[in-house]
Amino acid sequence: MSAASGKITAPYGSWESPVTAKSVGSGNHVFELQLYGEDVYFAEVRPLEEKARYSIMKVKSSGGPATEITPPPFNARTTVHEYGGGAFLVANDALIFSNFSDQRLYKKHINTGDAPLPITAEGIDARYADGIFDRKRDRIILVREHHPVYGRRGAINSIISIKLKEKSDPGGQLELVGGNDFYSFPRLNPEGSKLAWITWNFPNMPFDGSELWVGEFAPDGSLRNKLKLAGGLDESVTQPKWSKSGDLYFISDRTGWWNLYRWHDGGVEAVCPKTADFCHPDWNLGLSSYALLPEKLICTFAEAGEWKLASLDLDSSDFKIINAPFTDIQHIHASRECVVFLAGSPSEAHCICRYDCKSNMPVKIYESPGEVEGESFVSPPICKTFATSNNLSAHAFYYEPYNPKYLCPLGDKPPLVVMAHGGPTHASSNVLRGTIQFFTSRGFAVLDVNYGGSSGYGREYRRRLNGQWGVVDVEDCVNGAKSLVREGRVDGNRVVIRGGSAGGWTTLCALTFTNFFKAGACYYGISDLERWELDCHKFESQYLHSLIGSYPQERGLFNERSPTHHADQISAPLIIFQGLEDRVVPPNQSELMVASLRQKSRNVEYHPFEEEQHDFRQAGHIAEALERELAFFTKIL
Repeated sequence: MSAASGKITAPYGSWESPVTAKSVGSGNHVFELQLYGEDVYFAEVRPLEEKARYSIMKVKSSGGPATEITPPPFNARTTVHEYGGGAFLVANDALIFSNFSDQRLYKKHINTGDAPLPITAEGIDARYADGIFDRKRDRIILVREHHPVYGRRGAINSIISIKLKEKSDPGGQLELVGGNDFYSFPRLNPEGSKLAWITWNFPNMPFDGSELWVGEFAPDGSLRNKLKLAGGLDESVTQPKWSKSGDLYFISDRTGWWNLYRWHDGGVEAVCPKTADFCHPDWNLGLSSYALLPEKLICTFAEAGEWKLASLDLDSSDFKIINAPFTDIQHIHASRECVVFLAGSPSEAHCICRYDCKSNMPVKIYESPGEVEGESFVSPPICKTFATSNNLSAHAFYYEPYNPKYLCPLGDKPPLVVMAHGGPTHASSNVLRGTIQFFTSRGFAVLDVNYGGSSGYGREYRRRLNGQWGVVDVEDCVNGAKSLVREGRVDGNRVVIRGGSAGGWTTLCALTFTNFFKAGACYYGISDLERWELDCHKFESQYLHSLIGSYPQERGLFNERSPTHHADQISAPLIIFQGLEDRVVPPNQSELMVASLRQKSRNVEYHPFEEEQHDFRQAGHIAEALERELAFFTKIL
């Protein structure tokens, strides 16, 4: 201990911390929100008390205590596209939600103690999401994903309506739009006379190419005069919203950036040209990155990986950044002069905020119990851009080791944990995350890499992975770490890598095709591309055609890139975690990798978790996995 400072001198990576594995996984968090009148409805996930049950809550937009609407054991979570989103909506005095265990829709009167009642038939494998209330016809309109007996890859997607006053059964559901592979964002105009929606077909993902359509309602409630307004095979469009005047706003990446547009007087015009992305990719349904007020638009956009809040005057096109401390903003909704959204920052996890247009001030109205203990132990992110392969640059957030109780020995350099996010067409934000602080408060440095292929940096950056998955992402992780080594920030002999899902794939490829990392932690990662191609759920079943190549024509490339076929090349120790109920990356992916490594007598630990799906949600499992991972890295380093 230093007598002068009262701090303990100890090597990096050995510090004790109050940021425990239990605290990282036990905090509740908000998954999505909607605004109905002056009330905010949101899904709160509860990892500790209720095994990650999603409960729908209500809070006044002016603030105050929150009220629970859905009682246990109901779990308001949909599995449309497997990733879900848009699991609930409000219709007059009722909440309509999808229940996870049976995927049926239930109706719950908000202001009574009545139990939720099903409004869709049992015995039919159908899932529902992204719904809206058609007040004029007393019905809901939403996306349906029907899974026939021959399997989930043959799921049939459509947009349907369900009458609320009738006991629903398959015959009571009216298909409004069908025939394409996927649908999302059914949205009514204010008069209830038109419907807009997004659709796309294989082999595209929605962020590769999609289309915006609009149709008119016939007297019987069906759609007619359907017209395509924007989008195509090489243009991604998303988030249609109608203004009070009847203009249809949407987001398109036709210029290389996801910018705001509107359909007005039969033509499409840009409303805010900018070299910035105004939305996240559509991995979940029900996203909303802007909201319309009578005379202005409130939106979020990304700059250097950080999201900002802004307002756009619809008449003058005056664009102003709103002074707010947030770096990630999602689910923006508006009613009159009130705007609510979900936001977080490097010092605070996501919370629900209200923005008052008159005072021009954002105010927090609800936050779930936080996941990080020890506020004074937080390491702030440093935005980093570094040189990578092909004379390009890539991006990351760097976190230095920090613990106010410790000093490091003179000349000591910290070990580095490189983090690869999932998706892979997704991105890491720099919002406060317990997992990162778990490592930094113990004396590890962390580099959270937004490798080529990540969103938030424009379409060209997003498409760097096309045909190069397992190459570009790995090179960027390696080059990001090497840049820190060259700068003298970290110990180049103590660099490890971790990631989940697509990040787990990157971890496996990094250990297989490079010898840079000393160990790795893979959470539910893909290891065999051909097997995943054959097993994959419908939403991503042709994703590899852009990331790798056509199958089966390029089967050789699938095997060449798959770590399971090259286990003999892995010399670094590896720890693998897998949920046994995972339907996105099935357990056989981890089991095949473990079997291949054990056959080659490699150092591998395998930890399967029962009652866990893709992305661990239960507090006990999150804590156990993180503790095992830390022990594994500590032993190796």
